[in-house]
Amino acid sequence: MSKLRQYWSDVLAAGACAALFSGIPSTVYALVTGGDVFEATRAAGSMIVPSTSTDGRLFIAAAVVHLAVSFFWTAILVWLLPHKRTVLWAMVALSIIAVLDLLVIGRMFPQISALAFWPQFADHLAFGALLGATLEWQRRGRRSIIGSGR
Repeated sequence: MSKLRQYWSDVLAAGACAALFSGIPSTVYALVTGGDVFEATRAAGSMIVPSTSTDGRLFIAAAVVHLAVSFFWTAILVWLLPHKRTVLWAMVALSIIAVLDLLVIGRMFPQISALAFWPQFADHLAFGALLGATLEWQRRGRRSIIGSGR
């Protein structure tokens, strides 16, 4: 497999896993505290459509925003993350990205800045853990195939 093909395979696998499951911490937090489990979804959607839009329109917009942002960061991190301690470095990177996303860029969007910081920070950490773990798994699989002579 070419290096470019490996790279995009890693981006797709790690990005999909992280994007699909990284919202679990804030969702659990909302459920436990009796909050609105769709508040962050509506907030993300309001980045590209008016916040007064229907939930359906906001949810579709949120999916577009979430996937675009997720794969943007994944493409950068797959390129930059070291092959050792990948999960740790991914979580460190996503901690920094969380501050950028939530406290710098998020200030430009009222619904984003209204979200509770720590549940969203936890989602970013989960994204980092999932991205790093998937990337390690991908890389380990390639090493075992190469080591077995296939």
